[in-house]
Amino acid sequence: MSLLQVNSFAAGTWIAPDANARDIENAVTGETMARAGNSSLDVEAMLDHARTVGGPNLRKLTFHDRARMLKALASHLNDNKQALYDLSFATGATQSDHLIDIDGGIGTMFVFASKGRREMPDNQVYLDGDIEQLGRTGTFLGQHICTPLQGVAVHINAFNFPVWGMLEKLAPTILAGVPAIVKPATATSYVTELAVRLMLDSGILPEGALQLVSGGLGYMLDRLTLQDVVSFTGSAQTALKLRSAPHILKHSIRFTAEQDSLNASILGPDAVAGTPEFELFIKEVQREMTTKAGQKCTAVRRIIAPQNQVDAVIAALSERLSKTVIGDPSDPATRMGALVSNSQKRDVLEKAAIIGTEAEQVYGNDDFTDHKGAFLSPMLFHCAAPDTAVRVHDTEAFGPVSTVMGYRDIDHAIALVNKGQGSLVASVITHDPNVAREVALGAGAFHGRLYFNNRDSMKESTGHGSPLPHMVHGGPGRAGGGEELGGVRGVMHYMQRTAVQGSPDILAAIGDTWVDGALEKTALAHPFTRTFNQVEIGETINTDPRVVTMEDIEHFANFTGDTFYAHMDEAAAKRNPFFPGRVAHGYLLLSFAAGMFVEPNEGPVLANTGLDNLRFMKPVQAGDSIQVRLTVKKKTPRNEEYGEVRWHVTLSNQDTEKVAEYELLTMNAY
Repeated sequence: MSLLQVNSFAAGTWIAPDANARDIENAVTGETMARAGNSSLDVEAMLDHARTVGGPNLRKLTFHDRARMLKALASHLNDNKQALYDLSFATGATQSDHLIDIDGGIGTMFVFASKGRREMPDNQVYLDGDIEQLGRTGTFLGQHICTPLQGVAVHINAFNFPVWGMLEKLAPTILAGVPAIVKPATATSYVTELAVRLMLDSGILPEGALQLVSGGLGYMLDRLTLQDVVSFTGSAQTALKLRSAPHILKHSIRFTAEQDSLNASILGPDAVAGTPEFELFIKEVQREMTTKAGQKCTAVRRIIAPQNQVDAVIAALSERLSKTVIGDPSDPATRMGALVSNSQKRDVLEKAAIIGTEAEQVYGNDDFTDHKGAFLSPMLFHCAAPDTAVRVHDTEAFGPVSTVMGYRDIDHAIALVNKGQGSLVASVITHDPNVAREVALGAGAFHGRLYFNNRDSMKESTGHGSPLPHMVHGGPGRAGGGEELGGVRGVMHYMQRTAVQGSPDILAAIGDTWVDGALEKTALAHPFTRTFNQVEIGETINTDPRVVTMEDIEHFANFTGDTFYAHMDEAAAKRNPFFPGRVAHGYLLLSFAAGMFVEPNEGPVLANTGLDNLRFMKPVQAGDSIQVRLTVKKKTPRNEEYGEVRWHVTLSNQDTEKVAEYELLTMNAY
């Protein structure tokens, strides 16, 4: 049987492995199945192709254009995922594991595509935060903006998730407008290569947006610049070597790492045997020990239980582990497949032996020594002295290995969980909100994510070991000090935040968003009669004034039932430091404002979808008048039929003082 040749894709060309390529083992059979690596890849050409072709092609698109591209890529991968499933069995992964890796990666792309359309502008500039008034009169303002880096993102990924590991980095990178060079771990690079082929063959990505290195990077990292980014997932040892390279340090090249950590799960003091929480805890820990054969950066390595529950935890977990069917991952009956290679199996056994110097093995004796594949039984240890132990808190056996330890009280549990010196995730199974608060306060600073679960949330929860694209993934200290995912936060890692200062007109032009004080365009027709495409940023109408009467105030109070004393009792209102006497309801003023600026006839305005940033600034009394200024602030396409128009609305009194301000959202037909 011929070996699978795992190619690289460099500067627009597929390149086969050379004589220096590395052999890749089938995790199930132990036999050599593929070769990957080419020592003569033209690193300079790859970087130049990304910077001069891929970058400009992506940056000329808006965030919405890139989001649509991500959605199309995700759909294409979803339509062709069976081929990825079939190939991934050779990594030792089961069908359930495929759902995490392949479907999880595709789902992550869909989420970033959605967030790009909903939370980012149809523009090339992202506005970060509110306008800051830097001068007295409002003619000198400040605004933080984010723009794409003009370099390349080098993604160095781990072996355990050859699809998700690539896509969870690629999605925010492409959305930011930065091209990527993907370097998967060689052991499972054949799966990543297929996913890259599928994306490139789709024709969805512009030229230069994605390249692939199957094998070593050579001297690529020594040719990076301040505009480039390195995003790494893997061991702490490799991360330290890469991030401390003189070239990386000298040029302050962005380096984010997500590396191994001693993640823990705490059984709350209330979650005794027989409670739903105890059963949930055992189920979660067993799942984390066996999913991907324990080869997850988020897997539970330390099991922290009340001292009086340790024996019950060991017994229940051992029983559940004994029911885990280990074998051929393509067999539907299999619940845990093989480790990625026999080399990885040897490493896990070596690390387990180190843990065994401080803990007693209480489950798992079959190391499958008679099998050529990289199979291994789950291994459960018990550490009776976790306070004085060192290796159980600093040694990660990257496989189906975990250690149980007892705690006296919740403060002791927090001290133990923090002994990991920085983790990606810690979970707490408890029905006591006070326990959750104590852990959040005591352990939050040591963990990138805290996962709480109990009988109320267990049906919807996604699990201790599941990083979600909506939430940040990373952790301090040993976990790498980096951060990925987190929705738009993840996109920002590939952009530069810049403080811009200037006049309202300057800031409005840069952000393509009207700023108070910027030039207003007098509307030739009522803007509600103009389509989304016709209405212009800065287009403004000023209404005629309307006098607010006492009859208006009392009618509104009686009609709505809002008879708050400030509107109905003169003496009581005067005793309030905010009011000079009886005042108009704030919502009465908003209702009047709508009546003053709205165009009642059928037209392109389809719906009012809400108000943002509403504030009342000065009370209005009977006899005062109000006038409304309505300005088009921002336009955002939403689908093929309509887009969102954000209007800036200001209510002023007869003395031109602002009495209220807000942003109105409408959906307008194209």
